[in-house]
Amino acid sequence: MSIEVVIEYFPRLLEGVKTTIELVVVSGVIGSLLALPIGLARHSHRRWLNAIPYAYIFFFRGTPLLVQIFLVYYGLAQFDAVRESALWPYLREPYWCAILAFSLNTAAYTAEILRGALGAIPRGEIEAAKTIGMRQPVLYRRIMLPRAFGMILPAYGNEVILMLKGSALASTITLLDLTGTARTIIARTYTPIEIFLAAGGLYLLISMVIIYAFRQIERRQNRYLQPISR
Repeated sequence: MSIEVVIEYFPRLLEGVKTTIELVVVSGVIGSLLALPIGLARHSHRRWLNAIPYAYIFFFRGTPLLVQIFLVYYGLAQFDAVRESALWPYLREPYWCAILAFSLNTAAYTAEILRGALGAIPRGEIEAAKTIGMRQPVLYRRIMLPRAFGMILPAYGNEVILMLKGSALASTITLLDLTGTARTIIARTYTPIEIFLAAGGLYLLISMVIIYAFRQIERRQNRYLQPISR
């Protein structure tokens, strides 16, 4: 095993780490913003309101992420309306196509997590808020969404880690994330074991940071559930 190769190309791997983190963070933020209205619509008891969100979630949860990336990267270019639109300078770039695919995918999973959390809030808390005259928008803003946010943190932390691992698929559309950079280095050095072990270690390190960050957020958000130390 040649450690010298890993040391020589480690800065290149760190450049791939930067791209990977950008993909996860930007997609996570956009996906969370999309997931909020989708999750609220899914929680609604009006059938006409949750029909489209249900179909959206069903599609993105039921199809492979790789297929979704290919549909965005290769499929959108087939439409003249897309190529003639103001978004074409972005949609022809693999980076933004990956961002779009990851955002739409994680929005579906996050919306379903949010729907489950909203449905798990004890009815007594909701009835108590209605008893004091709290209207529906205020009820969601003051009671239900804060409670749901604390409940979804463990599941959402897992979703972020899954998105981190799924970001490796961005290399299939020529994007030099961590996996794409590793494959490029291997093509030059013919040292797959060393480079993939180094890349796997970097993925593991990023996952550890994510797990620690979510534990701290969960502890702070749900501190009222912690036993009081005497």
